[in-house]
Amino acid sequence: MAPTPEPALADRLAALDWTAAEAALDRQGHCRLPGLLTATECRGLCRQFAEARLFRSTVDMARHGFGEGTYKYFAEPLPALVALARVLLYARLAPIANRMCQALGRPERYPDALAAYRRVCARHGQAKPTPLLLRYQAGGYNRLHRDLYGPLAFPLQATVLLSEPGREFTGGEFLLVENRPRQQAIGQAIALRRGEGIVFAVNERPVAGRRGLLRASVRHGVSPLVCGQRYALGLIFHDAA
Repeated sequence: MAPTPEPALADRLAALDWTAAEAALDRQGHCRLPGLLTATECRGLCRQFAEARLFRSTVDMARHGFGEGTYKYFAEPLPALVALARVLLYARLAPIANRMCQALGRPERYPDALAAYRRVCARHGQAKPTPLLLRYQAGGYNRLHRDLYGPLAFPLQATVLLSEPGREFTGGEFLLVENRPRQQAIGQAIALRRGEGIVFAVNERPVAGRRGLLRASVRHGVSPLVCGQRYALGLIFHDAA
């Protein structure tokens, strides 16, 4: 008997509970997207890390004090799966991003389609694609940071774990740290599954306080790997200068 075909990426995204996802973003600053990529797709992206022609830039994290590991920014044209994931996720996240901006009292509003937003970025001198592959080996980690590449920044971004925890690596939890006005920081360590995505705020998000909404600042990173090798796909929707 032939294996049952796996649902297409668009169908997987459509099947997710986006009402619950937005509620999770409001409540805890992130939402998880289980089964976003298949195991086959994850393995294919991991193999692409060795294909130099696919990338416009490679960053040695230790050299810049960012942590221990390597990440590579894809060049245009993006691999088909990466391009599709970016387009489809943006369409789902743009309405949420607009509500975030409204709550924060920010004037920015984002078009429905990624292509239209990228044209806005280009008019502001941000035309380099920002999706990237990251690789960490034993002892590797990523310091807390924000992915800002110019004056424009889409409020949300996503990461997809491509390696299988417990078999291909241990450690390497995804980290989120949030600072709220006049409060101590809140940290979260999130153990993702292979193929699972996580959506989180790029820079800041609105948080309900006792006297109204607060503006909370957010940073993200990766805890040290104990052993093995960990790959991840980063999907950032604003382009770089």
